Amino acid sequence: MTEKRMWRHLFTLLKLAEMGAHRRTAKISTEYLAGKLGMSQQTASRHLIELDNKGWIKRTMTPEGCLIKITDAGIKELKKLYSNMRFLMEAAYPPSVTLEGIVFTGLGEGAYYIMKEPYRKQFIEKLGFDPYPGTLNMKLTTDYDVKTRSELESYPAIEIEGFKNEDRTFGHVKCYPAIIENKVKGAVITALRSHYDTSVIEVIAPVFLRKHLKLKDGHKVKVEVLTLP
Repeated sequence: MTEKRMWRHLFTLLKLAEMGAHRRTAKISTEYLAGKLGMSQQTASRHLIELDNKGWIKRTMTPEGCLIKITDAGIKELKKLYSNMRFLMEAAYPPSVTLEGIVFTGLGEGAYYIMKEPYRKQFIEKLGFDPYPGTLNMKLTTDYDVKTRSELESYPAIEIEGFKNEDRTFGHVKCYPAIIENKVKGAVITALRSHYDTSVIEVIAPVFLRKHLKLKDGHKVKVEVLTLP
């Protein structure tokens, strides 16, 4: 089912509930329902047929009119919608924020750090993917994006612990799950030791993003950063 059709079904179900069909069998004409939905009677009738076929309502035709009762399956969908809306309204953080920046060639240090085995093991374990050896560097160009990037610091992050070897100490890294260009799952990473200021974000993914998304320096990229529950 397409997302658009799903929302149509939920909207119709919600209107039926407003008329009491989640509590009792209600007599509802397609003409009256069409007025509630702001659509034609024919379209409203089709919605009822689709909901009946999905098992979300029980529809009985009588000489007096159409009797409709939302089924347990329909009630379950309404409760799911209620739960999602409640989460959105009561959550301490937005479910996601979107950053847009311009791709540029970095200092080439991304691969060096990411392929350090203590880091790499934690990326695999905590992020669920083995990162490509390198980062996609993006320069945030608007005040809105820079401000949004700074807000990330107050959001919960996946912590990658630092470590020591015989030569030096490697600091811990914060990771924020992300979706790049609405196509690739990856993460925005921020390190305590970085040569970049907060106007730059570094992105890792299980694929070579430049090649996978056909990106070059100067291209604009959108990254949706997902906040943790």
